[in-house]
Order: sequence, then structure tokens, then C-alpha cells
Amino acid sequence: MSNQLEIEIKSLLWEKANADKLLENISKKFPEYKFTNQEKQLNHYFKDWNFESLYTNVNNLLLDEQKTKLKNIVENGKNHSVRTRWIDKTWEVILVIKAAIDDTTSHNWIQRIEFEAKFNNIPLNQLDKILLDSGFNYLSKWSRERQEYSVSNINVSLDKNAWYGYLAEFEMVLDVNEDFNAATENLRQIMSELWAEELAQDRLERMFAFYNENWPDYYGTEKVFTIL
Repeated sequence: MSNQLEIEIKSLLWEKANADKLLENISKKFPEYKFTNQEKQLNHYFKDWNFESLYTNVNNLLLDEQKTKLKNIVENGKNHSVRTRWIDKTWEVILVIKAAIDDTTSHNWIQRIEFEAKFNNIPLNQLDKILLDSGFNYLSKWSRERQEYSVSNINVSLDKNAWYGYLAEFEMVLDVNEDFNAATENLRQIMSELWAEELAQDRLERMFAFYNENWPDYYGTEKVFTIL
């Protein structure tokens, strides 16, 4: 089984009023939309990847299918992003690896593949330690509150982040045989109909870089910043 393929485009909303307006637009344009989930997350990003060591250290924690997917994303993806995640609703701890399959900026590509492995029997700091013991180092830590909606054939997440306020993520999960470029344009068309402006990749990368340098001042708080 192949890794999950997805397209994701972000829209910066800043304030709750803009998030509420987007949800109002969704309800008008897609009255059949559904609220699907609400949760809080802690996400810890890592750098200095050593995937060979990581594979050895998590090997006994993964199913055979997960091992295959991990090898696939390491060998076939580019500009990898590695993070651990804790979800308050389920207390699940997740190892997440994403990799680009397009040429947009690292960490925030539009077209990508993804690997996830969930662990119900170890805490977040223990999963972090596995990565640290594998030669990885922290890049940053961040927190968010998320509401998720099913809208037509896409997923929309409304996030309140501790660094750029409110943000919407528009996501479409695809079969490996589907046309990624056509699906990306379809996603952009839906965003246009909802008056959701796409966050430019170069600006998002600048925001991400600033946060990585200053994350201890923001992690777990409600402070935000503005980067143009």
C-alpha cells in the first residue's frame, strides 16, 4: 500500500472574525458541509534527520505495512518534514513525516506524500527521545486548536495557532493515479468561491523561519506575529 497523497493550500485569516466569515461562506456555498472533529495539538518539529538510525530505533514499534511506507517516503520524497504530535482528544502520540512531490518550499508544499504512525502506549516525550537518540534535534515546538469540516470532496481545517493566529487549511486526498495538477486547480477554484486567499509560499516560509528562531516565546501561548 502506498503512502497517503495529498494536496494542501493554506489561507491566512489572522482573526476569529475572518474564520467565522469563512465558515459562513462555506455554509452558504456548501450547505451540506459537516463538522467532523475538534481537538488541541502539540507538534514538535525536528531537523538533522538520520533516517537510517530512526528506522532501526522504531522498527520494533511498527507494523510491516508501516515499515514499507516509511521506507517509501524516505527514498522517494524530498524536502522531508519530521514531527511528533500529541492530540488532547484521544491522547494519541503520532510520528508524522511529510515529503514534497512538487517544487514548492520545504515544510509547506502543496503536493505531498505523508507517513503517520500512531502510538497509544508511549507519551510524547518518549517518542521525542527516540528521535533525539537517533541523531535528530528539535527545530521548534508549536501548539494549535483545530476544528475540521468536510466540504464537498475536500477537508477544511480552521486552526488557531500560537504564532499566526487563525489559519485555514484546504486539503484534498488523492489516489496515486489521479491528476495532481488538475486537482490542485480544482482546490484553488473552491477556495476562490469561498473568498479564501491563498497564502503565498514565500511568505509562509518566512513566517515559519521566524517562528523556528523564536518558538520558545510563542509555544503554548496565544501570542501572534506579523511577517509580510
